[in-house]
Amino acid sequence: MTEPTISQLPPLPDDWQRALAVVAHPDDLEYGCAAAIASWTDAGREVSYVLATRGEAGIDTLEPAKCGPLREREQRASAAVVGVSEVRFLDHPDGVVEYGPALRRDIAAEIRRYRPELVITLNHRDTWGGTYWNTPDHLAVGRATLDAAGDAGNRWIFPELIERGLEPWDGVRWVAVAGSSTPTHAVDATAGLERAVASLLEHRTYIEVLTDEDPEAYARGFLTGNAEETGKRFGGRPAVSFELFPR
Repeated sequence: MTEPTISQLPPLPDDWQRALAVVAHPDDLEYGCAAAIASWTDAGREVSYVLATRGEAGIDTLEPAKCGPLREREQRASAAVVGVSEVRFLDHPDGVVEYGPALRRDIAAEIRRYRPELVITLNHRDTWGGTYWNTPDHLAVGRATLDAAGDAGNRWIFPELIERGLEPWDGVRWVAVAGSSTPTHAVDATAGLERAVASLLEHRTYIEVLTDEDPEAYARGFLTGNAEETGKRFGGRPAVSFELFPR
């Protein structure tokens, strides 16, 4: 019997120079797309991170006042592994981020500040596909990022940003959503996969309370498995997938 043909994902456009990744928590990008980010910075592209929270409610055994600074340090170290030096935190409360104008304004401000052509975020839908339920923070930040990409270019939305010296930026060409169950494009993860593993391992405190498995085995197994699965739709090469929304 002939095997069914698997539809292939085209490469993500690469005719851009500056990207801004906006997610809810420390480790969201490391689970989602760090291998792609490593390949982009290798190619001389500029990538910056904005996180809505410091992940302070993420570890049950560690009170938020101690957890937040620790996870911030881990995130900065993690970003450095894949060539990202600029990491900003918006200080929304972890676990109860609210979608609405305040969040849109904060993200639009960062888009105006960094002036990216590509904006990256994480899955904004109710599930990860099937019955794997997503978290409220991911929904709020992902949806607000998609909206803020347009808000950033409209001088009549959040005019107070202009008073802060943040002029409108209508140069966002795409928003790429990592972790989508309905991807449209992919990026070759071959060159960046080892650094993606090392980047995720920087979140060691979080990983050690998440699983009893050896942290390196856990990180390598998770990222390699996902990259190989996506690779079935990318010519057999390990890959990171995105759902791309042109603007």
